[in-house]
Formats: sequence, C-alpha cells, structure tokens
Amino acid sequence: MDPVFITVFGRPIYWYGVMTALGFLAAVAHWSWLGRKQGRPPGLASELGIWVMIGGILGARLLYVAANWEAYVGNPLDILRIDKGGQVWYGGFVGGTAGILLLARLRKEPLRSFGDFVVTGVPLGHALGRIGCFLNGCCYGRACDLPWAVTVDGVPSHPAPLYAVAANLLIYAILVRWILRPGHRPGTVLALYLTLYPLWRLIMQQVRADYPAVWLGLDSAEWTSIAMLAAAALLWFLLLRPGRQETHG
Repeated sequence: MDPVFITVFGRPIYWYGVMTALGFLAAVAHWSWLGRKQGRPPGLASELGIWVMIGGILGARLLYVAANWEAYVGNPLDILRIDKGGQVWYGGFVGGTAGILLLARLRKEPLRSFGDFVVTGVPLGHALGRIGCFLNGCCYGRACDLPWAVTVDGVPSHPAPLYAVAANLLIYAILVRWILRPGHRPGTVLALYLTLYPLWRLIMQQVRADYPAVWLGLDSAEWTSIAMLAAAALLWFLLLRPGRQETHG
C-alpha cells in the first residue's frame, strides 16, 4: 500500500488526507439531501460541515498526540501533520460533538431532532475516512492467515480498516432507514448510533493490534466504547419515559 496519492511540486499528497476530506464532503452532501427532505434551511449542511470538521479534526488529533506524546516531544511541528494520519476516532467524535452543540445553541435547534439529523451522516464520513486508513497502512489488525489478509510491515494481518468501512456503511443504512420512518421519536436515531457503533468497536478491538491495554486488560477504545454504551442506555431510558419533552439548544 502506498500512502501517497500524488506528488505536486515535489510535495506528497497523502491518501489519508484526501479520504478524510472526501468523508467530510460526503457527510455534507448527505446532510444537504436529508435537510431538503426534512424542510431544513438551505446552507445548514455547509455550516454544520465546518463546525464538525474543525471540532472533529482538533479532537481526533489532540487525543492521538496525547496518547503518543513521546513521538512528538522532539518534533513538535509534526503535531500539525494531520495529512500523514494519526487521529483517534473517539477524540474526533467528542470534538465534533462539541462543535455540534455550539451550533445547536447558536441556532436554537431542538437538541434531540438535531442530534438525529447530524448523526446520520457520521458513519458515512467515517467509512470514507477508514479507506484512507487502509491506504495509509495504519489502524491495522493482528496477524492472521485468512485469505483476505493484507500485508503490513511484512506480516499478513486483518484488514481492520476495511472491516470498519463495511460496518459503518451498514450502520449508515440503518440510521437513514430509521430517521425516515414516520413518527420515530426524536433522539432515538442518536441513541441507536451510540448503541451500534460501540458494540461494533468492542468486537473490532479484538483484531486491532495498535491499542495497548491501559486498565484491567482493556484498551482506551474499549473503555470509551463502554462509556458510550452506558450513555446510550441512559439516553434510551430518558427517551422512552412517557411525557418526555424535547429541549432546545
């Protein structure tokens, strides 16, 4: 796998950066399509894309740098080289969520229905980003001898990023189908994502090779997945209570 997409004036343009950008564009295109179906104001998708992009990239990069600080102590300028990869999905999720909450507050959007709207585009963008991971040779899986194994550093390994692409596209299809159901309760699409993705991630971590255990034999992604499942359980409980009213940002 060659991580370089193209070289322009002697400088490489990496697949990871290209696919990350395409992921954001795909999410914006999805929000534009869904916004028209829901009668949302034009331009919301582009504005949302900017907030999510800034928050998501900052959060994803900061968490990666914090987890790999020894690699950056001697080369602090490398912290800015996000085009080479080195982002943590959960950090991006937290950062993007912060951007969404700020936008919802500025627009005075109902939080539950706005959260439903936004989260449907997340797995689509994530899927394209994981293609960038695969082409970059990062986020690899453990060694295996399966017919579809890919070679990473000379070792046949699970193509973990491709597993993630398939899982995210499936989650995307489920969320879109759910949000288009007449009469679905606001907030349940978000709760569904917070249930499906961490469940998948807990399974995925069993074949990932790039996350060391941090506590009780579990790595940081596993603990974050457990926290998300706990949040999902609480959200389902609150949403399914009778007489629950929607709040605004």
